[in-house]
Order: sequence, then C-alpha cells, then structure tokens
Amino acid sequence: MSIIDPAIAVQRLPRHVAIVMDGNGRWAEARHRPRTFGHHEGAKAVRATVEACVRRHVEVLTLFAFSSENWNRPEDEVGTLMDLFMKAIDRDVDELGANGVAIRFIGDRSAFAPALRDRMDQAERKRPAQVRLNLNIAANYGGRWDIVQAARRVARGIADGGIDAATLDESVFDAHTSLADLPPLDLFIRTGGEHRVSNFLLWQIAYAELWFTDVLWPDFDAAVFDAALADYARRERRFGRTGQQLRHPA
Repeated sequence: MSIIDPAIAVQRLPRHVAIVMDGNGRWAEARHRPRTFGHHEGAKAVRATVEACVRRHVEVLTLFAFSSENWNRPEDEVGTLMDLFMKAIDRDVDELGANGVAIRFIGDRSAFAPALRDRMDQAERKRPAQVRLNLNIAANYGGRWDIVQAARRVARGIADGGIDAATLDESVFDAHTSLADLPPLDLFIRTGGEHRVSNFLLWQIAYAELWFTDVLWPDFDAAVFDAALADYARRERRFGRTGQQLRHPA
C-alpha cells in the first residue's frame, strides 16, 4: 500500500532524485555469500526504483553506480561491476527506451574498456521521442571531478572569448557541470546507514534535501522509496527565506 497522499503527488514531490546505492556487499556478507552476489541483487533494486520513479512522475533519477574511488576495491568485485554494466546496458536499454526512459552516463569514461564506452554511447543515442524519466548513471564519477571539469570548460571559454570573466557567476559555472540541462537536485538518498555524501554531486547538492536510511540497497523497494518521498513532501524548503515569507509571499 502506498504511503503517498495522491493530493501531494505532483505539487510536493521532487523533480530530481539522486541515490547513493550503498550496502550491496554487506547485504551479501550477512547471507554468507560473496560480495558480488550483492551487486547482482542490487541491480534488481535499480529496476524497481526506475519503475517507481516513472509511476511517481519523477523527472530525473541520478544513480551513483561506480565512484572514482571504487577502483580501489578487490579486482574481482570491480570486474563484476563492469560485467554488470555491460549486461544491464545490453539487456535493458531497449525496454527502458520503450517506456520513455532516456539514459545518460556521467563521469570519466576514459578508464573504461572501449567495448563498454561504445555501449554507453549507443545507449545514450537511443533517446525516446517522449521522455518520461531522465536516468543518469554516474560511473567513474566524483563530485570534485565534476567541478574541476566545469572549471576547465569555463577557463577555455574565457580564453577563447566566449565567456566574459567579469560576468562569471554561479549560473554560468553551473551551465558547464554534468547535469546542467536538467532540473536542480531536490532529494538526495543514501542507503546502507552511512551519513555522508561520498563525493557525489557536490555542486548540485547545495540546496537538496538529504534522506538517509539503514536499509541496504538490495532491500530498497517501492515502499522505502515512498517513505523518502513522503518525508520530502513534509519538509519546508525555504532557500534562505523564512517560513512566513513562503506562506505569505509579498
């Protein structure tokens, strides 16, 4: 049963949700299975969350699939993650497109094998005519990396005369970040019990609402997602203003 009041489904729910999908390894270890088993089960939670976003009319879902620091994990675990990426793209991209889900990968692709980079490019080109959900997969991504890449683009723009340094402001800088053309981040979710952002969307998170849960990612389902959405809907987002100003605008 849904815990979301239909009356707030459009007005108060987030347009853009980001999730740190933490806990796959611990979920598997608690069941005396290899950590790689947890990643396979976590892929099921990804599909369920994508479906939930479409039902809830969430416009953008950004998932932290593989951070720039994850290369330090055991070699077999990294290999499993790369294999999962390949299989998921091959298996799901056509179905996602048929259901109005447009895929984008953000992060430094240079470290990935050419075959995986090709599949990423192909998946992005299969953009549906009518987009119901923009699905961003952060792979070999880091928030600091994103900011540095934006700074380099801005610097090139200033050097070639396309950007006036005297008018450089937050909006100009934001236009050069990975998710510049999408709605601002509204809700940041992290599973697995940790209370940190782990270098994810550092620029975009400035005014996002944060929601943490002890639920491990393979157990994240529509009911847990609805709990996060309901909590978000109850919050008062002031953006520096007072509550009275929001309730009684001039």
